[in-house]
Amino acid sequence: MPATATVAVGLAALLDRLVAEPPSQLHPVAIFGRAVAPLDRTWSRPSLAGGIVAVTLPLLAGGVVFGLVAALAAFPPLAALLSGLVLFSTTSLRMLLVEARDVVALSTEDLPTARRRLRSLAGRDADTLSAADVRSAAVESLAENLADGFVAPLFAFALVAPVSLAGGAAAATWVKAVNTLDSMLGYPHKPHGTASARLDDLTMWLPARLTAVTLALAGGDLRALSRAREQSGRPPSPNSGWPMATLAALLSVRLEKPGGYVLDFGAPPTAADADRARTLVARSGWLAVAAAGVVVWF
Repeated sequence: MPATATVAVGLAALLDRLVAEPPSQLHPVAIFGRAVAPLDRTWSRPSLAGGIVAVTLPLLAGGVVFGLVAALAAFPPLAALLSGLVLFSTTSLRMLLVEARDVVALSTEDLPTARRRLRSLAGRDADTLSAADVRSAAVESLAENLADGFVAPLFAFALVAPVSLAGGAAAATWVKAVNTLDSMLGYPHKPHGTASARLDDLTMWLPARLTAVTLALAGGDLRALSRAREQSGRPPSPNSGWPMATLAALLSVRLEKPGGYVLDFGAPPTAADADRARTLVARSGWLAVAAAGVVVWF
């Protein structure tokens, strides 16, 4: 079992490096999102409907994956392959790095296009953002999405896979489903998304802080964690402030969401600062993969 789980982690990392993302028509997360879309509507009892959606859909997604991987338990190579594909589809690093690279480059060359492209990274009104604001949003998104879209499902897999490979794959799927529901429904103007948002807050609490640690290790400066702690509570999310503030502290930059919050460790990020942020996030991701591989082995 340990070797099978380690192979799954390695396969997922390799596929992320070589393929980046499956086609949207076949991507399990995109399919899940299309299934959720009809439920994103006005309900007569939004709290009840939202609670049912938040609880049942991630369990259903995780249950399907558990059944598929468990059915291959007698064939370890196939179980490892399927688990690796599941982990690949629930984690994403290369596409995040590529999108951030492109947005940062455009911020110095074609600001209107950079503002449009930023929507693939950050859910904010970008129409009036300056070039520095665009780069700030890109750096913030690098940190936040590293935690939500990569470390969290990888951590869930590593936590459960040593006991059950099928359980590890299901856990990664469950975490990704919770995060997807939050990204689709978890907004103040959607009362049926409150339960999804609160569940996501609970689920991401530890992964966000683990991500801050991997970033500090990647930057070779563990003292950045103590500096980050002083400002980590400024964003409204109980979790995203940790990886964002740690990355800002490592870069000695000011990250700001206009009208929202400020993480002030220096001047607004230059293109060179944002490129260094990409390097730190990539290094942090590989540290997380290495740690997950070791954990599932033992």
